[in-house]
Amino acid sequence: MVAVDPPPREAAAAPPAMKRSASFDRVPEEARRILHRLAGELWGGDVDPAALAVSQLKGAMTNEVFRITWPGGGGGEGEGEGDHRKVLVRIYGQGVEVFFDRADEVRTFECMSRHGQGPRLLGRFPNGRIEEFINARTLSAADLRDAEISSLIAKKLREFHDLDMPGPKNVSLWQRLRRWLEEARGRCSPEEARQFSLEKLGDEIAMLDIALSGVDQRVGFCHNDLQYGNIMIYEETRQVTLIDYEYASFNPVAFDIANHFCEMSADYHSATPHVLDFTKYPGIDEQRRFVQTYLSSSGENPSDAEVEHLLGLIAKYSLASHIFWGLWGIISGHVNKNIDFEYQEYARQRFDQYWKTKDQTLGSKSN
Repeated sequence: MVAVDPPPREAAAAPPAMKRSASFDRVPEEARRILHRLAGELWGGDVDPAALAVSQLKGAMTNEVFRITWPGGGGGEGEGEGDHRKVLVRIYGQGVEVFFDRADEVRTFECMSRHGQGPRLLGRFPNGRIEEFINARTLSAADLRDAEISSLIAKKLREFHDLDMPGPKNVSLWQRLRRWLEEARGRCSPEEARQFSLEKLGDEIAMLDIALSGVDQRVGFCHNDLQYGNIMIYEETRQVTLIDYEYASFNPVAFDIANHFCEMSADYHSATPHVLDFTKYPGIDEQRRFVQTYLSSSGENPSDAEVEHLLGLIAKYSLASHIFWGLWGIISGHVNKNIDFEYQEYARQRFDQYWKTKDQTLGSKSN
């Protein structure tokens, strides 16, 4: 059952006194009330609801994410180190609603939970939510290059793309890019607009749309943000789960894979998390192994032609990925002030890579 605070009837009660920790003050009062109640609902008298500890998780670039832990207790699921006495608090980033509809994102989150994907929703408050804490390991940048883990991701991504999600199944990519471009133009100074060549991007988006929309390709429910921090692995079972569906929508599956390949250039837990190293973009043999695993995971036996066709599409959609996240970086630099991240410099690198690779990439064959 979802735990949601009821609307106050009269004056709101003061939040319960709770143990202070380094990140405690970042958790809103409404969230603290829900946490206090959840502790009792989930673990009963086994924990002291006020004895929570709050720690901020690094690597998030859209929201602030906190792990909430209750110590101590006896048997049951919380036995031992108390790994099950944890939940996640997600505080939405400032202004990020320009990127997606929050109500749609919450519906997606709940639907994914019903499909057995990702964490359960435990509670909501005005600027965030509380989620089940998944007792699995979040991947690192290096994990994406591990052959076994990469194979697991490919299989999971095919399963994700095959999900029967409600609502329209229209491709969202091109409309989203055009909307974000207008948003970026409205927020940038003339100097910023010149720096990022925003006056040219409308034509670039139209060109890619025309070049890619007329080819034979598969559309599925795409994650659209498959960086390593949104992938978790259960070490004992070697199962992979995908989390954080804020940008998820129906799109060409080649775009989702292209975006995942681009994310192999990033390390968001380094001393310079905004810096990308595009020499780490996977080579053609690594790409081919991923695509072959992806296509064959549903029991099919893909032909060489099918593999090469998808590889060609992925190469072209990498260009769309650069524009997508370049525009995201520009807008985020203007609206999201709570996250310590060099959004503008990140955007510059994505656009530089677009212009650097455009001519060679569009010369490749996808049919």
